[in-house]
Amino acid sequence: MKTSVNIITILWGQKYSEADVNRLLGMIQKNSSHPLTFHLFSDESLPGLDPSIKKHPEPGQNKDCYYEKYNYRKEAALCDDALGGLTGQRVFFFDLDVLITGNLDDFFDYPEGDNFYIINDWNTRGNHVGQASCYSFVIGKLGQIKSYFEANSESVINNFGTASQEYLSDQVQKLFGSLNFWPEEWFKSFKFHCLPVWFLRRFIVPVKPPAGTKVLAFHGNPDLHDALNGTWREKKKHRWKIWKKLYKCCRPTRWIADYYT
Repeated sequence: MKTSVNIITILWGQKYSEADVNRLLGMIQKNSSHPLTFHLFSDESLPGLDPSIKKHPEPGQNKDCYYEKYNYRKEAALCDDALGGLTGQRVFFFDLDVLITGNLDDFFDYPEGDNFYIINDWNTRGNHVGQASCYSFVIGKLGQIKSYFEANSESVINNFGTASQEYLSDQVQKLFGSLNFWPEEWFKSFKFHCLPVWFLRRFIVPVKPPAGTKVLAFHGNPDLHDALNGTWREKKKHRWKIWKKLYKCCRPTRWIADYYT
């Protein structure tokens, strides 16, 4: 009999909705034979949430320090030692902007002991930064990461800025000595592995991820919704730079919907 798996995710603000949470649940159920318990941490009102999802308040003793524009709610607050009453249990975090593209059974069976696992960041050379679209840990082993952030949020943000996954990576290495990465072939980036290069993006539809990919991450721009519809939301300070529009673009990528319908 396969072991039960705890899935966690978090939602705040207006960018995502219960439809995105429900879609993530459906994609995971579609791609695994493990019994699943899905935990959502959110303070938002979500009347359309799938009734099988266990909804919890956002963790955090001092919620004012989790600034809206930063992701420390994910990379620090979810490290709570009593998160969801799951102390001592392994959880698997998935961002709401990922696409499940392959079977997850061996992914759920992969972790050993109390080890922390994360994606090796595509933007960083070396083995010292994890990409936090998907990671796994045992509740009760990372509480220091949350408590340190809440006590020192200003200095942490001054040091790491918006790079909250670098803070998480730094703290995990202090606790465990190094980062454990998922097998590279299981995780791909839409930006790095599917989008055509530069100006070709205006003419060529992004390709599907390679065979063997289990999770496709939509980090930064374009996000999953924008890629599906062929849009690219740019920062206000860059909108006047017409030349950026030559490569900050994406053709409508309809195959995305094939994975969750």
